Amino acid sequence: MMASTEYSAARLNMVDGQIRPNKVTDQRVVDAFLAIPRDQFVPVGLRGVAYVDKSIPIARGRFLLEPMVLARLLNEAKVEPTDIVLDVGTGTGYSAAVIGRLAATVVALESDAELAALANQAVQTHGVDNAVVMQGPLASGWAKQGPYNVIVVQGALAAVPPALLDQLAEGGRLVTVVLPESGQGVARLYQKTGGKVSSRILFDASAALLPGLEAKPDFQF
Repeated sequence: MMASTEYSAARLNMVDGQIRPNKVTDQRVVDAFLAIPRDQFVPVGLRGVAYVDKSIPIARGRFLLEPMVLARLLNEAKVEPTDIVLDVGTGTGYSAAVIGRLAATVVALESDAELAALANQAVQTHGVDNAVVMQGPLASGWAKQGPYNVIVVQGALAAVPPALLDQLAEGGRLVTVVLPESGQGVARLYQKTGGKVSSRILFDASAALLPGLEAKPDFQF
């Protein structure tokens, strides 16, 4: 098993080798990844590979996003210190902990009861006192705490559910990986301006489809 100093070195190597060279220019995002120990949010048997440049399985069919993908999504979302953020599919809470270093408030939504419990414990353990973990279907979002300045989806979807777009505040940004039934997955940014939502491709990306978001909704861009 790696010692804590080795995990710290691995975290620094992740940032210097995967995040900084891949167009992540927001120093606050870089600092957030340096501050949060990714190894504490994966199963014990996988802690030795917690900082590699790939998604890490955390439960059946569920993964932590590849560090570079999550970092670039957050970089493009331009999370401000005053923002309220909805973290969809938070898994074990790693993303909520990272976003908690950037935003005023994080609502971390998880559909799996066991993962939600792990996420709740993890954010408390790591002192992320501006994050709250809620359990519910991912496609429905969490309207009670909306609207949100930023919504981050921790996995791929076939198309963005209308409920999530409805929960964006004016000027709000949603970032996610879109994986159509056929074709290359891409990261996209959706932004609400004047009550209307526009979107653009950010970069090529791959991620596992999140439960409940596999099939295309009736509404899509």
